Amino acid sequence: MENCIFCKIVRGEVPGMKVLETERTLAFMDIARDVDGHILVIPRKHCKSILDCDEVTLGHLMETVRLVSRHLTDHCGYDGVNLLNASGESAGQSVPHFHIHIIPRKSGDGLDTWPSLPGAQHPLEETFRRIAMK
Repeated sequence: MENCIFCKIVRGEVPGMKVLETERTLAFMDIARDVDGHILVIPRKHCKSILDCDEVTLGHLMETVRLVSRHLTDHCGYDGVNLLNASGESAGQSVPHFHIHIIPRKSGDGLDTWPSLPGAQHPLEETFRRIAMK
């Protein structure tokens, strides 16, 4: 997509601190500076979200997520990672190009990356019946 900021990074029109490049994916530092080591992984091919990403592209993306996550834990002194994704505006997606956030973690780092949720409003069984795949 011509005006997509992530597509511009892929094309080299906008600079990006590239952690890993593959034929089909790109991992680069997030410029938000909200936590040290925050990395974004995107497919080079434009997909708006996981909802319109084909399975081959998704497979390549997740392999890159695994490689970068493993690098962080094996070689960079981190103990684990959080993987975050928002698909769709209602979920909080701010850039309309599919991406996975990798947040590197250390024991006792004090980060609270799990959302605070208000609690379910319907009985579990009722919700299950509504969303179960048949």
